[in-house]
Amino acid sequence: MSSRRVRRRLSKKGKEILILPGYPEFKDEASTSEADTIATCDVDWTLLPDDTVIQLFSSLNYRDRASLSSTCRAWRALSTSPCLWEFLDLRAHKCDAALAVSLTSRCVNLQRLWFRGVDTADAIIHIKAHNLREISGDYCRKVSDATLSVIAARHGLLECLQLGPDFCERITSDSIKATAICCNKLKKLRLSGIRDVQCDAIEALAKYCPNLTDVGFLDCLKVDETALSKMLSLKFLSVAGTSNLKWGLVSHLWHKLPNLIALDVSRTDIGPAAVSRLLISSQNLKVLCALNCAILEKEVNFSAPKIMGKSLIATFIDVFEEISLLFSDTTIRGNNVFLEWRNSKKNSKSIDEVMTWLEWILSHTLLRVAESNTQGLDEFWLKQGVMLLLNLIQSSQEDVKERAVTGIATFVVKDDENASIDHQMAEAVMHDGGIGLLLDLAKSWRETLQSEAAKAIANLSVNLNVAKAVADEGGIEILADLAKSSNRLVAEEAAGGLWNLSVGEEHKAAIANAGGVKALVDLIFRWSVGGDSVLERAAGALANLAADDKCSTEVALAGGVHALVMLARTCNFEGVQEQAARALANLAAHGDSNSNNAAVGQEIGAVEALVQLTRSSHEGVRQEAAGALWNLSFDDRNREAIAVAGGVEALVSLAQSCANASPGLQERAAGALWGLSVSEANSIAIGQEGGVAPLIALACTDAEDVHETAAGALWNLAFNSGNALRIVEEGGVPALVNLCSSSVSKMARFMAALSLAYMFDGRMDECALIGNLSESSSKVVSLDGSRKMALKHIEAFINMFYDRQAFTAAAMSLAPAALVEVTERVRIQEAGYLRCSDAEIGRFITMLKNPSVLKACAAFALLQFTIPGGRHALHHARLMQNVGASRALRVTAAAANAPLETKIFTRIVLRNLEYHKDLLS
Repeated sequence: MSSRRVRRRLSKKGKEILILPGYPEFKDEASTSEADTIATCDVDWTLLPDDTVIQLFSSLNYRDRASLSSTCRAWRALSTSPCLWEFLDLRAHKCDAALAVSLTSRCVNLQRLWFRGVDTADAIIHIKAHNLREISGDYCRKVSDATLSVIAARHGLLECLQLGPDFCERITSDSIKATAICCNKLKKLRLSGIRDVQCDAIEALAKYCPNLTDVGFLDCLKVDETALSKMLSLKFLSVAGTSNLKWGLVSHLWHKLPNLIALDVSRTDIGPAAVSRLLISSQNLKVLCALNCAILEKEVNFSAPKIMGKSLIATFIDVFEEISLLFSDTTIRGNNVFLEWRNSKKNSKSIDEVMTWLEWILSHTLLRVAESNTQGLDEFWLKQGVMLLLNLIQSSQEDVKERAVTGIATFVVKDDENASIDHQMAEAVMHDGGIGLLLDLAKSWRETLQSEAAKAIANLSVNLNVAKAVADEGGIEILADLAKSSNRLVAEEAAGGLWNLSVGEEHKAAIANAGGVKALVDLIFRWSVGGDSVLERAAGALANLAADDKCSTEVALAGGVHALVMLARTCNFEGVQEQAARALANLAAHGDSNSNNAAVGQEIGAVEALVQLTRSSHEGVRQEAAGALWNLSFDDRNREAIAVAGGVEALVSLAQSCANASPGLQERAAGALWGLSVSEANSIAIGQEGGVAPLIALACTDAEDVHETAAGALWNLAFNSGNALRIVEEGGVPALVNLCSSSVSKMARFMAALSLAYMFDGRMDECALIGNLSESSSKVVSLDGSRKMALKHIEAFINMFYDRQAFTAAAMSLAPAALVEVTERVRIQEAGYLRCSDAEIGRFITMLKNPSVLKACAAFALLQFTIPGGRHALHHARLMQNVGASRALRVTAAAANAPLETKIFTRIVLRNLEYHKDLLS
C-alpha cells in the first residue's frame, strides 16, 4: 500500500465537522488566522478537483462509493472511472444477483474480484466482467462443481483462481478439469479441501494451461502424485495439509520437475528421508517448506542436508536464517529479512517471485497451525512465530496481511469459551512492536483488515499489560471509531476490543471520552435484529463501563438504559441476555450517587424482563438477572415493582433450584431475596412462598459471599414472628448457630447473631403458642432448646470482640481515646452498609431491657450502626433520636448488674449519637 496520504483540514459547519483533502491536517502546519478562516467558511464539495474526488473514492468500499456517486451528476460520472473498478472486494457485504447486476455497468474493466460464500459465488456471474484476471473466494464450503464450472466458462481470461482456506467439499475433479479447458491462460491455481484431485484433472491442467506455474492443492484428502510430476511448467507447488501422499513416490518423481523452485509440504506426514532426497535431488529447488510436520519434528537426530542455495523451512530451524540464504546479498540477515527484501532495489525477478510465494505460504500455514492449536509449539511461537507473523502483516499482499493478522488473533487464544489467552504470547507480540502495527492496520480503509486487526487487538487486550500498551498508543480512540462502522464485522470486533479494554478501571474514562459509550449504545439500536454477536460484545462493554459511577451516568445519558432493557426484553440469544442483565445490574448499583437505579426500574418492561430472565435455562443469565433485581431492590419503588411482577415467586423458585449452582448464582439469588425482604409485606410473602428453607440451605454452603447474603435475608425474615417460627421449624437455628460461630465472614456472623436475637427476644413465643394449640407440644420443648443454643452462641459471638484489658481501661477512664480504641477493636467494617428501619431500631432499643445476653447484642448492633463514617450512620442516629433512645442507653450504661462489655458498648453508642447531634440539628 502506498505510504502517501492526503493531508486534511477541518471545517465546521454548524455542529458538523467536514474533512477536506488538500490542506494541512495539524494546527502547526497552518497559521492560526488561516485555520480560523477555514473553520468558519462553508464548503462546496462539488468544487473539489476531479483527481481529489477519485482519490477519495478509491479509499471507499463499493457500497459507499455508489452512495456518494448518487449525490450529484459530476460525482456520478467520476465514480465510473475505470481505475476505480479494476479491483472489487465483495467479502464485507452480502452480494446477491440483483446487486451484481447493478454493478455490471461499472465493471467492464474489472481485473480482480474477491468474494465470500456460496451466495456471492452464484451471483458474480451476473457482473459479466469478462476481462477478469483474478478470482479469490473464501468460505466456499458449499460452492459446487456447477458454480465453479460456470465461473470458469464465463471468465476465460482468468490467470489466478484461489478458493479457500476452508474446505471446498463439493468441488470435484470434474470442475477442475472444466476450469483447465476454459481458462487456458491460468497461471495460478490454489484450491483447499478437495476430496480427491484425480489424474485426469491434473493432466487437463498440464495439457490446457501451459502457463500454469503456481499450484496449491491444500488440505486435500488425496492428490495424484504421478500426475503432478507431469506438470512441467510448475515453479511453485503446495500440498500443505494434504493427506495420503506416498512420499517414496513423491521423492522419486517430483525432483524431476525441471522448473520447480519452491515446494510446500507443511502439515503433512513427510519424513526425513523424503525431505533429504528432495533437497539433494531437485536440481532447481530453492525452498522446501515443511512447517509443522509431525514425523519430521519427532526425528530428533535428523540433520537437514546443507546445500548451497537451498533452504529448508521448519519449526526446528532458524526460519529467518534459512530465508536469508536465498539472497546473494550477505547483508540481508536476521529477523528483518522480509523488510530488507521489500526495501531492496537489487532484487532479481526470480527472488521476488520466491519471496512473494513464501509470504503467501507462510501466512496460510501459520494460520492453520494457530487454528488447530497444535501442542508443543510454544517455543517456536515465542522464538520465531510471532516475529514471522509481524513481518507478514507488513506484506504488500492484502490476503497475506489479513491471514497474518488473523493468525495473531488466533494463536494467543488458549480457550475461546472462557476468553483465556496465553499471556506470554500476547506480551511477545507487544514487545516485538506488534501493537503499533496492528493499530495502523485497524486504521486501514479496507474493512476486512479493520475487522481482523480489531479482533487481534481485542484478544491481546485480555492481557492487562497489552491493554495498557493499546491505550497508550491511541487504540481506544481507534476502536471507538471502528465501533461506528456500518460494517457489522468491523463494529463487532471493535466492540469486542472495547469490552476487553473496559475491564481495566484506568481505561473506562478514556473510552467514554473517545465517544465509545455512545458508539456502543448506537450499535445496539443498529443491530437489534440479526446481530447477536455484536450485541453481546456491545452489551458486555457497556456492562463493564456501567460499573464505574461516572461512566454509568454517560451510559444512561446516551440512551443505554432503554437499549439494554430492549435487549433483555426481546433478544433470545443467551449471551446477549446475560450481558444486558449484567449491564443493568451495574447501572443500578450506584443508587447512592446517581439516579440510574430508579431510571432502570422505571423503564417500561425492565423489571418484568429481569424477573423472566431468572427463569432462563442458562445459569449466567439467571445469575445476572438476579444480581440486577438485587441492586434494583434498594429503591423502594423498584422493590414493590419487583414484587408486583412476580419477583417473589421467581426468586424463591431460583433459590430452591440453585443448591448445586455456582457460588455467584447462589449469592445473587439470596441477595435478591435479601433486598426484597426489606419490605415487611415482601418478607411475609417470601416466607409463605417457601423461601425460608432454600435460604437456610444456602447459609450452609462453603462460600463466604453466600453466607453473607443468606444471613442477611434470614435476618430480615426473622423480624417477622411467623417467619422466625418457620426458620426454627425448618432447622434454621443450627444453621445460623454454625454461621455465627464459624463463618470466615465477620459480616455473616454478625447478621446470623442478629437473626437469632430477633427470633428469641420473646416475640415469637405467642406465634409458637398459637401453632401449638393444634399441634404437638414437642415444639415447645424444641423451641426452648433452640433458644438456649441461640443465646449461648450469641454470647460467644459478642465475647469474640471482648478484650478485658481494653474494656477495663475504658470503663475506668471513659476518656474519648479509650472509647475510640475499643470502637476500632469491635468495628465490623461492612456493617456500615446496613440500613435499618425505625421498627428495627425500636426493637434493638427494647432489647436493651432484656435481662439476657440480648442486651449486649442490642448494644453491639447499635454501636455498629452509628459509627461515624458509616454509610447510614446519620440515618440511624436520626431514628434513635426520634424514639428517645438516649434515655434507655443511659439507663443501660448505668445499670449496676449490666456486664462490662454491655456498658462500654452503650457508652460508645451515646458518644456516637453526641457526634451526630450537630449534624442532625
